[in-house]
Amino acid sequence: MNKETQHGPTRSWTSAAFSRQAGTEAIPGEVMKLAHREKLELCFSLESIADALPNVDRLKCLGTAKKIVPLLRDIHGFEERVIFPAYEAHLTPAEAKLASTSRLRIEHLEDQCFAGEVAETLLAIGHGDPIESAEAVGFMLRGFFEGLRRHIAFEREHVLPRIVISDEGPDA
Repeated sequence: MNKETQHGPTRSWTSAAFSRQAGTEAIPGEVMKLAHREKLELCFSLESIADALPNVDRLKCLGTAKKIVPLLRDIHGFEERVIFPAYEAHLTPAEAKLASTSRLRIEHLEDQCFAGEVAETLLAIGHGDPIESAEAVGFMLRGFFEGLRRHIAFEREHVLPRIVISDEGPDA
């Protein structure tokens, strides 16, 4: 899902990840930054839905519901296959004992389960089901997107700096 900007088309994290798999130019840190941008766009979409409750845009609910699970599944898979090994390769022995990637993997599972529940709720709303408790739906959405934002913040503060080292190579 590329968007046009005044500087030309922006790259999605998936196009960057696939170019990496094909052996072309993408580097893990840059792909991760693109993935973070797409997850934050998802958070903004969920926040705007939560803010509009109970008078939501049903089409926006449907569109968001359709992309939430595959987006997280694919990004998490990329992180676990590519990003985490690169991150772990640059940890000191003391840092390796902290088990940060184990915790992040568990968070991925929790996020994906929660994403399924959020998607189910948004699909129901999008298909016209009444919103029985706007407050409960709002808490659900906010709980989900705030957790994603915290996860992204941790990765930006702790994982990305190490991945950039990996991207630059040993001679940097």
